[in-house]
Amino acid sequence: MQAAPKTGTDTAPSDPGRLRAVRWAMVGLSLSVLLSSLGTSSANVALPTLAQVFSASFQQVQWIVLAYLLAITTLVVGVGRLGDLAGRRRLLLAGIALFTVASALCGLAPTLWALIGARAVQGVGAAVMMSLTMAFVGETVPRERSGSAMGLLGTMSAVGTALGPSLGGLLISEAGWRAIFFVNLPLGLLAFGLCLRYLPAVPRAVPGARGRFDVMGTVLLALTLAAYALAMTLGRGSLGALNLGLLLAAAVGLALFLRVEARAAAPLLRLAMFREPVLRAGLVTGVLVTTVMMATLVVGPFYLSRALRLDAAVVGLVMATGPLIAAVVGLPGGRSVDRHGAQRITVGGLMGMVVGCAALSLVPTSLGIPGYVIPLVILTAGYALFQVANNTAVMAGVAADQRGLVSGMIGLSRNLGLVTGAAALGAVFAVAAGTADIHVASPEAVAQGMRVTFGVAALLILLAAGIAARAGRVRR
Repeated sequence: MQAAPKTGTDTAPSDPGRLRAVRWAMVGLSLSVLLSSLGTSSANVALPTLAQVFSASFQQVQWIVLAYLLAITTLVVGVGRLGDLAGRRRLLLAGIALFTVASALCGLAPTLWALIGARAVQGVGAAVMMSLTMAFVGETVPRERSGSAMGLLGTMSAVGTALGPSLGGLLISEAGWRAIFFVNLPLGLLAFGLCLRYLPAVPRAVPGARGRFDVMGTVLLALTLAAYALAMTLGRGSLGALNLGLLLAAAVGLALFLRVEARAAAPLLRLAMFREPVLRAGLVTGVLVTTVMMATLVVGPFYLSRALRLDAAVVGLVMATGPLIAAVVGLPGGRSVDRHGAQRITVGGLMGMVVGCAALSLVPTSLGIPGYVIPLVILTAGYALFQVANNTAVMAGVAADQRGLVSGMIGLSRNLGLVTGAAALGAVFAVAAGTADIHVASPEAVAQGMRVTFGVAALLILLAAGIAARAGRVRR
């Protein structure tokens, strides 16, 4: 195996060889982010087709998505820490390879449950890629350009989210459902080759007691997160007996996890980490912000189709506006972070989100598509600015031997926000609309539900802005 060239931040930024290596390394990392995002968004559009192909119910085929998301949510922190201890480059290469092989297995799956199992394996690979890509920014890119690098990764995540439904629909119609998995193979091989060639070799964490992997803590955290994620997703977030039981299991698991971590010689999470204001605020605001962004995916389609009476094709085009704006804003937003500082851009992005949510909570249906799209553009642009600034700020102060762990925690905060938003704000929407079945609600009821939901969302973002501003003051 050819050794990776030295691309660490101690090399002179003007060295042409290093600049070339940095560029290609970032291409490899960007492809990793793109693949993990495509893995979620492209599969969603295939569910109706897969239900027909395998003669399965919606409750059965939804496990094609759930298996992937559960694997990521439960493992993203643990694999991040494992990368710190065992070597991030080695683990990232293994994750890309696993994702690529699992994509082939998905495409070859003869039965529904074989496909679900392959999707779970694919999710393990995606967890590795999601947890370690940001961690490599500190080893690959000069500190003064870290915001631009974070912006590029955020842009590729948004591109994958936006591209997935349209690409998936095109592939299904032209080549069949298996093509949505086979398309990952050339991209995965390219990402593997670039990361193998250009990523720097990162030293392992310090040996000894602190260098041991916390198996018990990792298992407890994974089980706790699995119980919470299932409680928020099964039954579409309803509070049935199963959901309440899972929430109780998650609460017990969290208590056991905190107890184990407080006594462990080498804990997965050192609880003292959360005394650092920027890390604590970054994770909490990350959950709040992604909770709100999930409302655009949960509420938006119903408002567009029922309140504005748009057909499915137009709804899809309007819904693609958000990810496209995030893709456009990500890289310039990263440069703004490098130029003006993460704290200012974080608070500015959150204020933009407040404006967007407030506008959505007040917009009359008479304004039609522009009345929805313009606030959505403001909201999504603010989110993109917040994301790149918050990620840069959190990762900037992290010790080299904990970058994988903290990167995984950022990924976890995002996933927790998504599953919480789907359940909590989805419930707010249903209550405000006055019906448990939104499919039969009147256009006026759906419009009222959207206004109330985004009114609540605006309050959540104001809370996030207050937390971010206070963290900035404490740090100064």
